[in-house]
Amino acid sequence: MVDREAELKRLMVRGLDGDPVAWRALLMEMRGALTPFFKRRLIGREADTEDLVQDCLIAIHAKRATYDRSLPFTAWAYAIARYKLIDHLRRQGRRHDVPLEDASVLLAEHTVEDGAVRRDLRRVLSILPLRQRRLIEDVRIGGYSLAEAAARNGFTEGAAKVSVHRSMKTLTASVSADED
Repeated sequence: MVDREAELKRLMVRGLDGDPVAWRALLMEMRGALTPFFKRRLIGREADTEDLVQDCLIAIHAKRATYDRSLPFTAWAYAIARYKLIDHLRRQGRRHDVPLEDASVLLAEHTVEDGAVRRDLRRVLSILPLRQRRLIEDVRIGGYSLAEAAARNGFTEGAAKVSVHRSMKTLTASVSADED
């Protein structure tokens, strides 16, 4: 069995010395080694493997003059591959795959119109005295029952019912007056 590191280093040194056949053989061997290296690290994005292999082979070719012949070749080559992978992942950013049926969690619950509605509602309700305003907010906006809202705001249920009715009448009249 041939020592893979020794064989790759021999091809690299011969390629550095000007042997085009050895250089081509080295790049072919590295292509075969880099493909599984990247595939294992790009789970879910295997389509990017070929691009990374090509980038890495180009970098090995371009940076071949920086190789120190006294050091192992594979450590140098895989360092280039690691940096190419890191650069690729940074360019891609963080991707979150969300099934379409779960995409609603990515959408905003409120729109710009909601803010305008809240502003207008605050303005309209501001004409009511504080106790009545809280009662209207609890019953008509907060979803409390009349009995719950009455207890929260210090009204009897009957008084709360009358207050809500009168408050709504006042609000309707103020909005109708604004529309004229």
